[in-house]
Formats: sequence, structure tokens, C-alpha cells
Amino acid sequence: MQPTDEALVAAALAGTMDSFTALVERYQGRLVNYLFRMLRNEEDAHDLAQEVFVKIYGALNRFDDRYRFSTWLFRVAQNAAIDRIRKRRLKVVSLNRPETEEGDGGEWELPGNDPTPYRTLRNSERGEAIQLAIDDLPIEYRELITLRHYGELSYDEIATLKSMPLGTVKNKLFRGRQMLKERLRDYLTD
Repeated sequence: MQPTDEALVAAALAGTMDSFTALVERYQGRLVNYLFRMLRNEEDAHDLAQEVFVKIYGALNRFDDRYRFSTWLFRVAQNAAIDRIRKRRLKVVSLNRPETEEGDGGEWELPGNDPTPYRTLRNSERGEAIQLAIDDLPIEYRELITLRHYGELSYDEIATLKSMPLGTVKNKLFRGRQMLKERLRDYLTD
């Protein structure tokens, strides 16, 4: 039988480093997946997950065992992701090359956007369509869908994390799924 998160936290606070390592191993995949869905960049997701675990480790003595460890972890991750998104600046890049003394300026040659054969597979198309549909949802629904399906949090954990009544979480998730179903109707019929 595996120890509970709370038991691992207590052991880590008592000085057993393997306990915190077990927590990292237990949540790393889910956390990176969640952060990737929020940040839309795999490298950023891995970097931020590492930063979140460092923050959690440094604040472990402030963990309130009346709540679930996963709820606390994902709240810290959510705040860190929002901070990272806010810090991003839209970079504008000219598609024109500067003129040189020889007079050759003009436009940059950009690589083509042709899809690879793998991307033409139906499952790939569906995956992209689903992600686009999720991205197009209003933020309140997108966040809940991401926490539930990519963060794999329970309804109760989401309610605690978002400080919402459980019924509201269930209702918003239902509405968000209905919006997705409508947007993906063409993919669901074949």
C-alpha cells in the first residue's frame, strides 16, 4: 500500500528526502501535462513544473493537511502559469529583411507550412480540432476542462482550487462540454 500524500509531506518535513521525491514522481506527469495545456509550450511546461516543485518544497511547512496536497500543488501551478502567461509579450517580427548595400532586401523565405503525412491522419486532426475548440472556450470553461481532463483533478479538488461550490463546478463543466460537443459536431459524426 502506497503512503498518502499527507504522510509523504510529513515524512519530508521530518527530513526524509525520498518522501518528497515520491511526491514529485507521483505528480510530475500530471503537472507537466496541465502546464502544457495552459502554456502551450512543452519546454515552458517542464521548466515551470520544476519551479513549482521547488516552490512547494520551500513552502512545505506551510501545507495545511486539512486540504489535499494535489489541490495545493495545482493551485500553486495555476498561479505560476497565469504569472508566466501575463509576462509573455507579443513579439512583432517584420517579414521583410533589411536592405543591404547590394540592394537585396525583400521578404524572408519562410519554411512551408505543409503538414507531414503523420499530421494528416484522422486522429491527429481530431486532436488538433479538440485543442482548438478548448482554446476557443471562454477562460472559465477552458480552465475547468483543463483541470479536469488534463490535470486529472476530481470535481471536489477543482471546487476547492477555484473556491467554487461543487454544483457550480459540475454545471460549468457540463456547459463547457456541451460547447465543445457543438464545436466538434463534424468530428463526432464520422
